[in-house]
Amino acid sequence: MNEQLEKAQPFATSTYRRIAKIGYFGLLILMPLWLFVINPGSLSPLLSFGLFILPLLLPMRGIILGKPYTYAWANFVVLIYFLHSLTTLWVNPEETFLASLEFVLSALMFFGATYYAKFRGKELGLGIKKLSVELAEEKSKMSAGSKTSH
Repeated sequence: MNEQLEKAQPFATSTYRRIAKIGYFGLLILMPLWLFVINPGSLSPLLSFGLFILPLLLPMRGIILGKPYTYAWANFVVLIYFLHSLTTLWVNPEETFLASLEFVLSALMFFGATYYAKFRGKELGLGIKKLSVELAEEKSKMSAGSKTSH
């Protein structure tokens, strides 16, 4: 099973995890620097923390521990930064470099986290079965149950 999985994926699972962590920790460094050092005062510090720093802190433990479920739901969090970077690129040409860096880091995190969650989940036997497989198993259980009840 693991041999087939390795053939199906171009990188090792640990590589996807590294890619996701580079994006994650890059954002964790970039956002406070951008909001509190490079361009302070565009938002209140409390609002900046609540909108852009706090969401990054939520998945930290699971990302450090390598939990595939955390990597999967952290993609919802990273969409905040993806959208923020695109919006900033569109409306504020003075911050093109920072917004581009945010875009690259959020894309790295999204890409790495998606494939890490997928392949690590398969390695651990986690996942959602195809509906046809699920229905076939249910049908065989029902037919086996009706044979034993007769």
